[in-house]
Amino acid sequence: MEVENPESMWEGFVDWKGRASLKGRHGGMLAASFVLAVEVMENLAYLANASNLVLYLLDYMHFSPSRSSDTVTNFMGTAFLLAVAGGFLSDAFFTTYHVYLFGAAIELVGLIILTVQARSPSLKPPSCGASDSTSPCREPNTGEAALLFTGLYLVAIGVGGIKGSLPTHGAEQFDESTPRGRIQRSTFFNYFVFCLSGGGLIAVTFVVWLEDNKGWQWGFFVSTISILLSIPIFLAGSALYRNKVPNGSPFTTILKVLLAATLNCCMRRNSSNAVANMAASPSYAAEMTNSGEEKHMATAAVETPTQSLEFLNKAVKQKPVCRALECTIKEVEEVKIVLKILPIFASTIILNCCLAQLSTFSVQQAATMNTKLGSLKIPPASLPVFPIVIIMALAPVYDHAIIPFSRRVTKTETGISHLQRIGTGLFLSIVAMAAAALVEVKRKRVAADTGMLDSSDPLSITFLWVAFQYALLGSADLFTLAGMLEFFFTEAPRSMRSLATSLSWASLAVGYYLSSVIVSIVNSATGRSNHKPWLSGSNINHYHLERFYWLLCALGALNFLNYLFWAIRYKYRSTGSRK
Repeated sequence: MEVENPESMWEGFVDWKGRASLKGRHGGMLAASFVLAVEVMENLAYLANASNLVLYLLDYMHFSPSRSSDTVTNFMGTAFLLAVAGGFLSDAFFTTYHVYLFGAAIELVGLIILTVQARSPSLKPPSCGASDSTSPCREPNTGEAALLFTGLYLVAIGVGGIKGSLPTHGAEQFDESTPRGRIQRSTFFNYFVFCLSGGGLIAVTFVVWLEDNKGWQWGFFVSTISILLSIPIFLAGSALYRNKVPNGSPFTTILKVLLAATLNCCMRRNSSNAVANMAASPSYAAEMTNSGEEKHMATAAVETPTQSLEFLNKAVKQKPVCRALECTIKEVEEVKIVLKILPIFASTIILNCCLAQLSTFSVQQAATMNTKLGSLKIPPASLPVFPIVIIMALAPVYDHAIIPFSRRVTKTETGISHLQRIGTGLFLSIVAMAAAALVEVKRKRVAADTGMLDSSDPLSITFLWVAFQYALLGSADLFTLAGMLEFFFTEAPRSMRSLATSLSWASLAVGYYLSSVIVSIVNSATGRSNHKPWLSGSNINHYHLERFYWLLCALGALNFLNYLFWAIRYKYRSTGSRK
């Protein structure tokens, strides 16, 4: 196992006051436990609204089903995409400590705006049938819509800052120079997903019940209080945290290497000896011994570049085109690592496109079905309880039973590799979409047999049928998200870890955006020649939702083959193996 120099593990880290962090005083599982507690409250605040937002837009803002779905997916996509900005700021300019606090404050302001709007009838469209309105079912006017979207996207900005900093902040508390520290870090990622699900469980049960039975202002209010309380809880661990010092913009390094390689290639200069000359030069030796981490890298087979992505080796020249484009072998190798993980990132997008359906069409499906369990009426937005419970049950079993057993069998530190976990999740998402299509066929058959295709009344079929797709996608999410977070963190260069880890959330963002794009493309393609589009109208019984699910199933299968192509060829950086 290739590791950093143990002496360097505490260099480049400071405490909350900017002083050098100390081994034994800062970091460790106790420090990370504050992050886990905060994640419960943070995800409670976010998911309480995201899981039920489509019904709020339908019933209170009077959006159409398709516009409601698009608004939700765009909101969630933006929130997760902004995690990349949060990760960038954490690597480049601020510590993860400060980025979290900034994100939490912004999200708090957005939730206050949404709470005020939900509580004030004058700030949203009147209820359908209101006697004092000439257009009782109108959509929001300009002012009402502006207030709604201001609140939503302030929340999105805050969520982006939190998601881009919090998991990295927790993972950086561990000493990765020792097997114990690396195992603790792996446990942290598993329990991070567990705590994320714990907050979600409260959100989709208690908070959703409040929204449906006591009013949406109470749901927004609980989210506001939750994110407000998370701030002092996070601050309570300040004396224990170690915070990585920002290293400057990782994008600058990436662009510099790519541009230098391109220009040097175009100039057709003979650079066969440039690498050796650079490695032997006094300036390069001084640079590579500037810190403890760089001392280790100078002796860890980076005096010469690896042969993978050989084109980038041209970025290293003894006499660069200009001083600003002078690149070291270390920088070139770091950029190679980033480029190698991008195909893995891209291969997870279709999975998250499938997950987007749980917040949109799946909720609308359940809303047309019998949601009673005995005398208890279950809100459709509480359906995510199925995947959440599965995740919370599997995460401890995985960490305390499956992983130790697999370590003994495989004789490796990780047991089950990160890429194997991600691949398992991708395969489960294919099965989930097939199950969703079959359930939709059954639901529409019941509607047709009972003559209720044109009715908005609940069908006799139980909503538990929809639970299958929730359970399967929840299991897929556990394997993939935990695997992605740890994979991107451990494989990325130390100076780019927040940015790389945020790719886990960026995959969710692109998946949600892609869901909206696919819906638009499907409607455009199927609505030609006077045919009715598959996914349009006010009654979901008239949709061809089962065909849409089969389409996602087929796309998932093709994507899985693409993933296997890249995963089989990937060489882990931590094993020291190189292509």
